[in-house]
Amino acid sequence: MSFPLLTATAVLPALGAVATAAVPAAQRTKAKWLALLVSLATLALAITILVRFDPDGDRYQLTESHAWIADFGVKYELGVDGIAVALIALTALLMPFIILAGWHDADPLETGSKRWRPTQGFFALILAVEAMVIISFEATDVFLFYIFFEAMLIPMYFLIGGFGDRAHEHGEEAASTQRSYAAVKFLLYNLVGGLIMLAAVIGLYVVAGNFSLQEIVQARANGSLHMATNTERWLFLGFFFAFAVKAPLWPLHTWLPNAMQESTAPVAVLITAVVDKVGTFAMLRFCLQLFPEASKWATPAILVLALISIIYGALLAVGQRDIKRLVAYASISHFGFIIMGIFAMTSQGQSGATLYMVNHGISTAALMLVAGFLISRRGSRLIADYGGVQKVAPVLAGTFLIGSLATLSLPGLAPFVSEFLVLVGTFTRYPAIGIIATFGIVLAALYTLVLYQRMMTGPVKAEVSAMPDLRARELVVVAPLIVLLIFLGVYPKPVTDIVNPAVKSTLSDVHKKDPKPAVEAAK
Repeated sequence: MSFPLLTATAVLPALGAVATAAVPAAQRTKAKWLALLVSLATLALAITILVRFDPDGDRYQLTESHAWIADFGVKYELGVDGIAVALIALTALLMPFIILAGWHDADPLETGSKRWRPTQGFFALILAVEAMVIISFEATDVFLFYIFFEAMLIPMYFLIGGFGDRAHEHGEEAASTQRSYAAVKFLLYNLVGGLIMLAAVIGLYVVAGNFSLQEIVQARANGSLHMATNTERWLFLGFFFAFAVKAPLWPLHTWLPNAMQESTAPVAVLITAVVDKVGTFAMLRFCLQLFPEASKWATPAILVLALISIIYGALLAVGQRDIKRLVAYASISHFGFIIMGIFAMTSQGQSGATLYMVNHGISTAALMLVAGFLISRRGSRLIADYGGVQKVAPVLAGTFLIGSLATLSLPGLAPFVSEFLVLVGTFTRYPAIGIIATFGIVLAALYTLVLYQRMMTGPVKAEVSAMPDLRARELVVVAPLIVLLIFLGVYPKPVTDIVNPAVKSTLSDVHKKDPKPAVEAAK
């Protein structure tokens, strides 16, 4: 039997979470180092998956399949295509930076306190989320996917509610209340989505007789499984609703600004750069493959919702006073682009959407983590409390600028390529949607440049006059992300080569081909 690489990549952080939580209460530093080492080992396994994956080989590779609950057709079935490989690599890459950035976020509040247990819990929960996200990307059994899609809500709930941001303008008691509200709102929204999906999962089993994605897709392709039109549409809506909440898509987005505002910066990155990607990934893997006709039927409505998300998120970002809420609304806008690219049903749109998932994860991590370093120094999330930072902390301001420019998709930085592909792919089939969506780029330039101007330029405020520049640990966190933003902005081919074959297979599942050019090229 070959080495179960996919299982190992998910199990390692799960075991690391248990080991980190079990570290003696007075040895919090050991818990931090253990969590960091486990995340690096997981990254090594993810790189091994990346190296062993052949983009021109079988659609699903490194597969594992074992009987689990045989009476109900449930299998422990794993496999990765190019899209999953790219997102597993993104998840494993970001985790060491998230852990390093949150090195002191769970330290005791009271000087001299011996309550070390929360520190271990913080890093254990982060590793638990990593394990659940990775196996969600690997699962090709619908029931197995559903279990971890829902289970990741539990550690995220405690990370938001129990380890929230300490910078609060109304004091610790008000902060605790707001954290609890944000955590409960996050949980309720996602639980409702999950319960609706559970009904659809059960309905799928009734129709198909099993939960295997590959078997169901194959049965539909060869005609041995037929779904009535209304049945397929209802099942599609059940799956899509849950994924749209997770993504998040307007109008199911309102939990995200609260969750990001009240979380520590590393946990905010975990939410929007890692966990939310499961929603958009699942649209590609499950909605389009299991329900191709319903996906085409729902496309016009979904494109309108995605367009609203793009413009609405960008407009609200312009008016934000809180740094984290601004990044949250910017992410809602970016997820609108991703979903628009997925349902444009073109190779450029879906390749751009997948690339956007990767690039958005890196750019949001860069911007939010630098913002977290700022907040930890000043003790405030309010934009108005900053000014002239570039004069006292030029390296910090410079990295913040690059993260901001990446958010507005500046040419030469990674998000530009993905956003360009999404817009081109959308325009070729839905020109009106593509044209209106470009206004999101204009608004992005407005909110990011105004943010930088207000915080980094102008007179130096007294409260930031002694602000230290980035320290060595913080540079280790930020510098690789900046390098990646530049590298993938100039040379995105390594990612597109991996994802393009999977995108072509997905388009084949929904029986879609790229539109022919309106004007044929001259021969």
